[in-house]
Amino acid sequence: MTDPAGRLAALRTETLDLIEALARRLDGIIESATYTTNDDEHDPDGVTAFERAQVAGLLEQARADLRALDAARERLDNDAYGTCLRCGRPITAERLDALPATTTCIRCADRR
Repeated sequence: MTDPAGRLAALRTETLDLIEALARRLDGIIESATYTTNDDEHDPDGVTAFERAQVAGLLEQARADLRALDAARERLDNDAYGTCLRCGRPITAERLDALPATTTCIRCADRR
């Protein structure tokens, strides 16, 4: 990993954009639901409770990803980035490339 700070910053920007888009989508679903019938089962064009729950779940996951990226940036600022929080061993560069906000090495992740 050549520039973890740049990678984390880019991912944070992407995640913020995703949060904004999902929040707009959820707002649209909620607004749309107020102007339609409550018959999700028989209205093929209507917004379903499933769709609303799905977007809400994606939004919560994006917010959790943002918190993880912010925590990773904090570890980077404190010279703790790339160190497993469970065993204290280094996290491989390949794992950090794949999961920049990870807190565990592959051995500790496998033990979950």
